[in-house]
Amino acid sequence: MQTRQIEIAPFSPDHLEAAVALSRQAGWPHRPEDWQMALALSEGMVAIEDDRVVGTVLVTPYKDDCATINMVIVDETMRGRGLGRSLMDAALRIAGDRPLRLVATTAGLPLYQKLGFHECGTVLQHQGFARGIGAPTGTQTATAGDLNAIMALDRLAFGADREGLLSFLARVGEFAVIRRDGGVSGFACLRSFGRGEVIGPVVAADIEDARKLIEHHIAVRPRRFLRVDTTAETGLSPWLATQGLAHVGGGIAMRTSSAGDVAARTATTFALASQALG
Repeated sequence: MQTRQIEIAPFSPDHLEAAVALSRQAGWPHRPEDWQMALALSEGMVAIEDDRVVGTVLVTPYKDDCATINMVIVDETMRGRGLGRSLMDAALRIAGDRPLRLVATTAGLPLYQKLGFHECGTVLQHQGFARGIGAPTGTQTATAGDLNAIMALDRLAFGADREGLLSFLARVGEFAVIRRDGGVSGFACLRSFGRGEVIGPVVAADIEDARKLIEHHIAVRPRRFLRVDTTAETGLSPWLATQGLAHVGGGIAMRTSSAGDVAARTATTFALASQALG
């Protein structure tokens, strides 16, 4: 790799148009609005060759608790030249001492393993035109007054403080909640993304509540194109397929090891996978 021809520079709004083109080349569904959201929540770097953006990476910090690495894309004409490693090295410098999480493709797995990431699960992406269903019992549309409770529940389930992300989602999306014993015991967010809308994150006490929260959003979006990212261990995948949301792929959940990156998991978590951030 001729490193003198490649500049690794901070990701700015001026790079968004080129980033959208790169994600389309990779077959990803991100719209300009999705990239704008991702950049608003993140710090990133781009690789530039002869004034052309040929690679991207974003780091989304959740205060000092952890960070996720997202939108790692290398132009197909530039692969095999070590550019992915250069972008990841830049991302690691941005993240500092934070524990890290990402969702890897099979192709990216060897690089991430070399950088100290280890596999911790399988992300399953489901999408399609949801069938028409009736509204479930026991769910409600969230109010502005529920946001603090949603943040507290998410922090407990995800193991990090995602206040910035959830505040952003509250502005651009809709939350459904389940209330028990005078408090919020589960929630699910719906927002525009890609070809249609994405449901996530979802946090629930058990799989039945998770289904109800997802059904809440499906019921008001009959036959609309929806996406839900879940993990293999939740057991939701077969049920999602019966709702018209076929399993179309996914990735490998990875994280770096850290004694401080331990979630107090008293809830089932269907966290927003990195591909869906945007």
